[in-house]
Amino acid sequence: MGKKFLLFFWGCCFGIISQAQAQKPGLLTGEDSLHQRLGPSTIIGGYGEAAYQRDMDQGTSNIDLVRTVLFVGHQFNDRISFFSELELEDAKVEGGDAGGEIAMEQAYLKFSSKRHPQNYWVAGLFIPRIGILNEDHLPVNFNGVERPLVEQLVIPATWRELGVGYYGSLSAWPLQYTVALVNGLDAADFSHGSGIREGRFEGRDATANNLAITASVRVNPGSFQLQVSGYAGGANGLNKRESDSLGLAHGLFALPLYLGEADVQYWHGGLHVKMLGAYISFPDAADVNKAYANNVASGMYGAYAEVAYNLFHHANKRLEKQQLNLFARYEWIDLNNRIPANAIYDGTLRQSHLIVGAGYLPIPNVVIKADVRFQHTGPQNPALIVNPNPAAPPYQPNNSFVNLGIGYSF
Repeated sequence: MGKKFLLFFWGCCFGIISQAQAQKPGLLTGEDSLHQRLGPSTIIGGYGEAAYQRDMDQGTSNIDLVRTVLFVGHQFNDRISFFSELELEDAKVEGGDAGGEIAMEQAYLKFSSKRHPQNYWVAGLFIPRIGILNEDHLPVNFNGVERPLVEQLVIPATWRELGVGYYGSLSAWPLQYTVALVNGLDAADFSHGSGIREGRFEGRDATANNLAITASVRVNPGSFQLQVSGYAGGANGLNKRESDSLGLAHGLFALPLYLGEADVQYWHGGLHVKMLGAYISFPDAADVNKAYANNVASGMYGAYAEVAYNLFHHANKRLEKQQLNLFARYEWIDLNNRIPANAIYDGTLRQSHLIVGAGYLPIPNVVIKADVRFQHTGPQNPALIVNPNPAAPPYQPNNSFVNLGIGYSF
């Protein structure tokens, strides 16, 4: 079902290609100017967002300083520069309390070619080019208070690992490509309901017994941007003795996990259209479930389609530098698309989401957002409910959420 769906989805995506003049965003942040080797030698920037959410089914509300990120970069000379982002989630971290995280989101060196500065190497903790949001995750650059769920649960943005990568482009064609070697994942931390997200090391004491390769190709014909990207790597970093004790294969690419992704974006005037699909294959999920009892799937997929329009695109001079973007996005997710014989199916992981909302940008670096998300899932599996609370309300496959948020970048 998942592979056939994605083939149909991408057939529709690429069937709409035509030509027009692209209206793509320009430089917005200090990080952008450092990539272009503009401005002073040392640059400080950052971004952040805060959000309010009302759960209409539960009748509860939550408000949170979702994240604040400080960017510091330095241009050593015309070939070598440094990029770093330090992120604080949920406003604070306090011992004994759940929630909150302080983490390095990026910390890498960039080595540019003197003759062709658009081609460069990176080394350190960096974000590979997988999907749309992974690299382009500033809150002013995506619609909706919440990041697209497909790019949280299937492609776990922001996905960063330690390694080395090359970013290249062709001067004669509007084509860019990347290839990178990074540390692998840890299948012991794959968790039911969150895909591979918890198996990332994110630069923290990562095992280097297993490795992964990522690659992408991006083309920009006219008003379109088309991209395919992939990931293939091992998910077991234990040595031979530890692996044998758990009945797991070991080595550089043991317990291989494969992720394939394709996306298309289209700009024309005030119109912006996005489509993305991704599929994860984890053939040895049964061995992982036997070793760790974490009920992971062997196949997962997600896809979304989004249409947005800036109502101020043809506005008068007073409003021409502002944006009022109306948008609608539909997402499909199934984190149980294929499961091994020793896993338990969970219908709540087969989901669809319709998000409708607006974002107002008084300047390109500040956004005020509002949206409503309508959620539908499959039924709950009673076999997964351990020690049920007798006072708990019955599970509702349909729910809606009201979201308000602000975001900034500089």
